[in-house]
Amino acid sequence: MSADDASVFDVYRDRVSRPLHRLFTEYGTDEWRWLVLGMTANVVARAASLLPPVVLGAAIDSSFQGDDPYALPLVPASLLPTDAPDAEQFWFSAALIVGAFLVTAVLTWVYGVAANNFAHSVMHAVRTDSYAKMQDLDMWFFDGKQTGEVMSVLNNDATNLERFLDDALQNSVRIGVMLVGIGIVLFLENAQLAALTLVAVPAMVGFTYWFMKAVEPRYAAQREAVADLNTRLENALGGIRLVKSTGSEAYETDRVRRSSLAYYRRTLSMLRLNYVYRPGMELLAGVSFAVTFVVGGIWLIGGTAPGPLSGDLTAGAFVTFLFLSQRFVTPLAEVSNIVSQYENAKASCERVFGLQDVPRRVTDEPDALELDDVEGAVEYDGVSFRYADGDPADAGSTPVEPARADGGSPEDGPSEGGPREDGRTDGGDDWILRDVDFAVEPGETVALVGPTGAGKSTLLKLLLRLYDVNRGAVRVDGHDVREVTARSLRRSVGYVSQDTFLFDGTVAENVLYGTFGSAGARGGNGEVAEVQGDVEAAAKAAEAHEFIRNLPEAYDTEVGERGVKLSGGQRQRLSIARTVLQDPDVLVLDEATSAVDTETELLIQRSLDRLAADRTTFVIAHRLSTVKDADEILVLEGGEVVERGVHEELLSADGLYAKLWGVQAGEIESLPESFVQRARERQAETVPPNEDD
Repeated sequence: MSADDASVFDVYRDRVSRPLHRLFTEYGTDEWRWLVLGMTANVVARAASLLPPVVLGAAIDSSFQGDDPYALPLVPASLLPTDAPDAEQFWFSAALIVGAFLVTAVLTWVYGVAANNFAHSVMHAVRTDSYAKMQDLDMWFFDGKQTGEVMSVLNNDATNLERFLDDALQNSVRIGVMLVGIGIVLFLENAQLAALTLVAVPAMVGFTYWFMKAVEPRYAAQREAVADLNTRLENALGGIRLVKSTGSEAYETDRVRRSSLAYYRRTLSMLRLNYVYRPGMELLAGVSFAVTFVVGGIWLIGGTAPGPLSGDLTAGAFVTFLFLSQRFVTPLAEVSNIVSQYENAKASCERVFGLQDVPRRVTDEPDALELDDVEGAVEYDGVSFRYADGDPADAGSTPVEPARADGGSPEDGPSEGGPREDGRTDGGDDWILRDVDFAVEPGETVALVGPTGAGKSTLLKLLLRLYDVNRGAVRVDGHDVREVTARSLRRSVGYVSQDTFLFDGTVAENVLYGTFGSAGARGGNGEVAEVQGDVEAAAKAAEAHEFIRNLPEAYDTEVGERGVKLSGGQRQRLSIARTVLQDPDVLVLDEATSAVDTETELLIQRSLDRLAADRTTFVIAHRLSTVKDADEILVLEGGEVVERGVHEELLSADGLYAKLWGVQAGEIESLPESFVQRARERQAETVPPNEDD
């Protein structure tokens, strides 16, 4: 990925250092008791599993052959039946073997329970924290971030970490105990033969180091391919109506096929290393076992140590070597699985913490005020704004204003003078809003009109503080919106857009959405009835009660994902009912009736008129007939207010508003070509991602 293609998320992901160490220090410490219990039980269980081969070797040498006294490594002779009859030694050995298997089984169960509790508790915290972080991020992040990639972090990457904590972590401890334990026992039994048995270990360590270095970038590439595939699938499913209505099923299938093929190829690239590593480890471990068998067999059959070796080798010791060296093979071969899970978890952990490390631009000041009892006075004072400049490395700070084209300093703000001959505006070509000034008294209705890309929706996003201004201030009742809490500000502003979103749930749940702290949080039989009454009252005010009553289960009808079971007009009226229940002090209507038929528009407009009564209201509209009675109309072009006044004044001025009105009223057949050309150039240069003005 080139630097130019890197998103903010990609940059912060690449900055994450020691991701798995951070996972344990930030999340594992709260669950350390489960971790300690699981590790302790795991170590003891694995140590107990090494006892049967050792006891078997001792029994062969003492009880069966009678050549040597009964002895076990590191166990005092006073605790063993050294001089007891063979039968007693036999039953003692049997009891030790059964006890070892019993201890292994019980402690394996204990560490399994503890490990699962640790892994799932940690990942529950990681997943919920990551989701909370995502919810808390500013809109600038979502303007440039693919939702499918974020979903991949919350689902696929979190699951990978869970598997690592649940399986790889415990298995690595088990293998470590097995390798160290087997090595100690073998050296205690016969140091010379143990040295031959373990001669392949350095080669295995070097082979493992090479594998880890080679496979790491391939795992990272695979995670990126998963995110891309998720994004492609989500886009295709989310736009299924468009796909079907345009007959583009084959096209979308081909796009998914290409994404899936990229994922397939990157997965195979990773697996090819596994195909080399695991057989290679098994070969080295097998050679180690074969050397043990051949050398030990010659030693035992011949009765003397072969070659440079010296001393004696008993049959029992040889049997112990064969059992333990064979068990030496499996753990070493499993290292490939652990390394794969480790690298996969590391890549996923980088993505999880990359998401969590993305900074916020819109934050509350420590002494931010709660906005209460809002009267509805709104002021835009010299507001200039542009979206992030695209440099992800500067994502954590407010964009720096560029030098002005007229030589003025950035503090002077965008220069005056309006559009230039080339269609751009002085002061840079990336400003969405430039020196916007106007004030609205409580209860007034202000309409924002102008061509697409003029900055209308962006202007009101600043009121909601979805973004912060670069220069100037937006004030509500005299308070700069940056000096009040975002939560209290947004509770005071109701927003109705043309793009209505409904959650998968009932009609009542969607109307209640956003009022959980008031009506939606009530309980008890009487209060439930009150909530139902509030919902019905809001629906009646939004002209929605009648159609809701005719639904199969009325207010308990499931609307489907994104409200697919309802028409566009019905979804819009539920959105208005939701805003009625919110009872905001300031109302924003962003093309609220543009996507419905004439009859539905009449019903919606009636409900909007009731909702806007006695509230400060901002209306964005392309259909000028719906705003001709506004207290003030602001005409935006190129991010600037180029005209303002009431309907009659603007018609008399014979400016842009009059031309737009004439086109819509049929008095003018088309806009002047110079205006059309300037609009095309402006949109091509200044409209940012997701801008819907």
